[in-house]
Amino acid sequence: MTPEFADTTRNAIPVHMIEEGGQTAWSDDQPPHVQAWVTANGFTGALGSHLLIPGQDGAPMAVLAGYGTAVARARGRFHLAAVAANLPEGTYSIASGLPADQAGVEALGWLLSAYAFDRYKDQQGTKARLVAPQGVDAVRLQAIAAGECLTRDLINTPASDMGPDALEQAVHDLAGAFGASVAVTTGDDLLAQNFPMIHAVGRAAPQEPRLIDMRWGDAGPALTLVGKGVCFDTGGLNLKPGNSMALMKKDMGGAATVLGLAQMIMSLGLSLRLRVLIPAVENSVSSNSFRPGDILTARNGKTVEINNTDAEGRLVLADALALGAEETPDQMISMATLTGAARVAVGPDLAPFYTDDDALAQALSQGAAQAADPVWRMPFWAPYEKMIEPGIADLDNAPAGGFAGSITAALFLRRFAGDTPFTHFDIYGWNPTPAPARPKGGVGQGARALLAALPGVLGL
Repeated sequence: MTPEFADTTRNAIPVHMIEEGGQTAWSDDQPPHVQAWVTANGFTGALGSHLLIPGQDGAPMAVLAGYGTAVARARGRFHLAAVAANLPEGTYSIASGLPADQAGVEALGWLLSAYAFDRYKDQQGTKARLVAPQGVDAVRLQAIAAGECLTRDLINTPASDMGPDALEQAVHDLAGAFGASVAVTTGDDLLAQNFPMIHAVGRAAPQEPRLIDMRWGDAGPALTLVGKGVCFDTGGLNLKPGNSMALMKKDMGGAATVLGLAQMIMSLGLSLRLRVLIPAVENSVSSNSFRPGDILTARNGKTVEINNTDAEGRLVLADALALGAEETPDQMISMATLTGAARVAVGPDLAPFYTDDDALAQALSQGAAQAADPVWRMPFWAPYEKMIEPGIADLDNAPAGGFAGSITAALFLRRFAGDTPFTHFDIYGWNPTPAPARPKGGVGQGARALLAALPGVLGL
């Protein structure tokens, strides 16, 4: 399902955005029967409320959409999507009341409200279709919505149907749609090609571990995206309790998000050289599982002491980052559902990111506001470097003590980025409660903010 704007304004029902308390000013210019209808229904413009105004034939002739107050709007996003979800099937157009600087975000929210994960059950999202508001880039918004829907579908699909094989196929499908190339290193070939940590984490699973390498574009600055593709995480020999394992189908959310972002980039034809690296594994339990106390040697030669097999995401990312750094791209960005510590710090709605580039951080913050894709900068805090140095090896994959877990994981990853400008996102990838344009389930985080920020950062 690809969300799209309505292709015609014919018979479109006008939607009037009304701030709370503004219903009287609007209805004063309407015929008496409309004024009476608004009053009789008690419409006040409360955020997310709506009122269908019938014509003489009983069919809707207009919609009033509550736009609330500035204080209420600040507590959420995609407010028009809340209205769209309750409208009858049909075509609608924004007639008045929507600030020009919010038109793009609200139109995107309407598009995303059409999403429903229907692979296993017949269900639908919003049936109401919107005519693209005047002044918005409809092509761009549709590309963003399509990329987000890809991310959601990949995360929502359980590991029974989204193991490393299926994730690889998803990359081939995406590459085929946009003329990209794909190379895959699988199983024991990972050892031969020097990806020892990807192999160690994934070797116990029925489906072989692999490194997926997609390339697109032959001119412009080089951008490498690295996404954690742990298709299911049992925790390995440090087995997770049942409650902690319940959502582990989403542990490939980083891979899903970089693929959604890649689709946006390719669909919009950005002038850059894109590389996507996905270490795809399942962290399983078997007689050949890697063990606590093992010491692994990564692709770049650094040794890593394994103090917890449930801190596996940083291991597979390390080999992929080391590979990416060998070409010294202009920017390398990793995205991963990496630590519970990040959720404790900022909750499920914010995507924390780490970068040493102040200009990129500022661009990300601005892009996040423009795209209604909230992010929050966290520090590569150098004094904590010693926490990831165990003494017996170069690095510790799970420092004791439990403090600063997201920061130490980010510092660990930075050790494999070499001299490449590096940014890391520690995302959640899941919306735990339904919200406008964001049903419960898989969700992209940080991709829209990055899409907005990268042109300025890369000089596109």
